[in-house]
Amino acid sequence: MVMDPAERKILAAFDRPGARALSLADFGEPAAISGTVARLVEHGWLRPEGNPDAFARTEDGRLQLAGPRDVTIYSRPGCHLCEEAKTQLAPLLREFAARLTEINIDEDSQLRARYDYDVPVIFLGARKAAKHRVDLAQFRRQLINNSV
Repeated sequence: MVMDPAERKILAAFDRPGARALSLADFGEPAAISGTVARLVEHGWLRPEGNPDAFARTEDGRLQLAGPRDVTIYSRPGCHLCEEAKTQLAPLLREFAARLTEINIDEDSQLRARYDYDVPVIFLGARKAAKHRVDLAQFRRQLINNSV
């Protein structure tokens, strides 16, 4: 799905330090951006947070901004498969100068419900690349294809 610049700008606003929930006014003139915010909520990339004019970016919304070499691993503490996957991926991440973001699913009830029995789940950009175990040859091909 292609995002328009206004949608991208709103989702990127959450990358500022300390930006967990933002109000319509934080995105610009509320009347001008309310339709854009409504679309982002409809896509599941933002969710209402607290008062009616406050919103939080969902993890799906964060993934929409992920670049082709951004790797996200959904894991939980004490998961031996998660630790194994991170160890296996480390050389490929260095080789391709890929950036790793690790998300603890136990800190977000929606992510825990989605991935509870599937960790680790690994995304490359906004696409799921693996779960449970990593096929390193396939992951390398995915990194190469994302780099072109």
